Amino acid sequence: MPTQPSTTPRPFHLLLIKPSHYDDDGYVIQWWRSSLPSNSLATVYGNALDCAQRRVLGDDVAIRVLALDETNTRVDTKQLVHEIKRAGGDALVGMVGVQSNQYPRALDLAKRFRAADLSVVIGGFHVSGCLSMLKERPPELEDALRDGISLFAGELEGRLEPLLQDAASGGLKPIYNYLSDLPDMGGTPTPYLPPERIKRTMGKRASFDAGRGCPYLCSFCTIINVQGHKSRHRTADDIERLIRANSADGISNFFITDDNFARNQNWEAIFDRIIALKASGLPVRLVIQADTQSHRIPGFIEKAGQAGVDRVFIGMETINPDSLKAAQKGQNKITDYRSMLQAWHQTGVLTYAGYIIGFPSDTPESIRRDIEIIKRELPIDIMEFFILTPLPGSKDHQRLVEASTPLDPDMNNYDTQHVTMAHPKMTKTEWEAIYREVWDLYYSDTHVETVLRRARAWGYDPKQMLAKLFAFHAPVVYERMHPLEGGLIRIKRRRDRRPGFPVESPVVFYPKLVREFVAKYLGAYGMHRRYQRILAKVLADPTPDAYTDIAITPDGQEQQDALELFTATASAQAFVNKRRKITARRRASGS
Repeated sequence: MPTQPSTTPRPFHLLLIKPSHYDDDGYVIQWWRSSLPSNSLATVYGNALDCAQRRVLGDDVAIRVLALDETNTRVDTKQLVHEIKRAGGDALVGMVGVQSNQYPRALDLAKRFRAADLSVVIGGFHVSGCLSMLKERPPELEDALRDGISLFAGELEGRLEPLLQDAASGGLKPIYNYLSDLPDMGGTPTPYLPPERIKRTMGKRASFDAGRGCPYLCSFCTIINVQGHKSRHRTADDIERLIRANSADGISNFFITDDNFARNQNWEAIFDRIIALKASGLPVRLVIQADTQSHRIPGFIEKAGQAGVDRVFIGMETINPDSLKAAQKGQNKITDYRSMLQAWHQTGVLTYAGYIIGFPSDTPESIRRDIEIIKRELPIDIMEFFILTPLPGSKDHQRLVEASTPLDPDMNNYDTQHVTMAHPKMTKTEWEAIYREVWDLYYSDTHVETVLRRARAWGYDPKQMLAKLFAFHAPVVYERMHPLEGGLIRIKRRRDRRPGFPVESPVVFYPKLVREFVAKYLGAYGMHRRYQRILAKVLADPTPDAYTDIAITPDGQEQQDALELFTATASAQAFVNKRRKITARRRASGS
């Protein structure tokens, strides 16, 4: 009998990598369990599965998709190249969701894959931000192009299919720029990561963006210049499909990564659908990000609580009205901070506040004063601090580049934890020192006790609150990195070091690694024991409901007049007086 031709499709390998970045010693930041799953990786992976299922390269080609998050998985380029070439077929390596601080690591990995003659493309906020805001391509993008690495700017929905076809035909273009053509999100493939990827993160939580775009104009923000000002969103059907797909994998905890979910024009329909899913017996817990005016949207906070939101991140940024004005963050009004935070607590939602260190008027003394005011007068639960950084893609960065202002050329430092530009009132050393200090100021033993007592008063489990306070303080003290970049048990590999740094000998590296491990975890254990003693003291109080302080007391005119939040600086006093005049005029006109 004649031999039948083989019907086995040939493979096309799509390797998706979310790169990490290097620490100050040149080692890749990696954990046994990382903090959060990558939404960018989930979004691209979902689109890749859709392309594979639709056989976009033809019925005789099977697209094999592999997703790796380097924050919790080693990227062994030699082994990956070996496996791809042993299996045969074409391949495309995609560096996914690359932020500015991750770009050097992404480029190093990309060059290794290119040296093995594999097609490589880099996408994410750094590429998109630079192409969106700069007149000339910066050196690091030109470096990639010289090595035959393609760049992708914009969003992937509807664009992955032609990208794969170009790679399969050997005709990958140097630059794919879709920044002027942002796609509709409705009905697009569901963001998804396999369970084995999710299990490598802490909390067994998935992430997805329910919408993109923000109407505000914050000068330090890159999102508005990459994703635009117009609200684009998934439908309620999209969200239900996403939640059910993850629920089948045993995942019910989600981080909605919208920069500002309160400005997602479809927020109510999405919340209503999630509330209905919860009523049908499907457990759902949510973490969202919202602005400081979210409490003024009728029903928003109430429905957030009903939909399972138990944590909200708020970009408070500063309590200085002049700094807010200079940063074009006019939506933040210090007169609203207290009522906004109290409204979230009334719904049982834990509050996180982001705070930026290094606005032009800041000094070490003014920063210390402001942190003490916040601790005393604002009912924030968790605070996280950032160094003001001119991120590529932001208006701040564009303005400084056009003015030829000296900036740190090393993109690895653009992680909002390193000083990358000069400050008018602080030296680099002073700026870095006060940034480290504010963490200890806020998470002092005295204030930890205060936050725990407030938690009991507004109905939050103080044991859970303690765990979160510890999780945000310990990484900064013992790992020297931001808690959102942290994880559980740091993994440091001797040979995974940034080019230019020496690979240490085993007799030097491993004893030093052991000493570091023992010192870090003994220190963290001591901090946790100290926090536990504070918790025991708080739990021993027989009348927790009787606790009160200025921060959790509803505002009254007399109380406002006594708050340092409104009186400590001339700019605060002027802002408060202006707001009162506006309120008085509105009342007089009956509006």
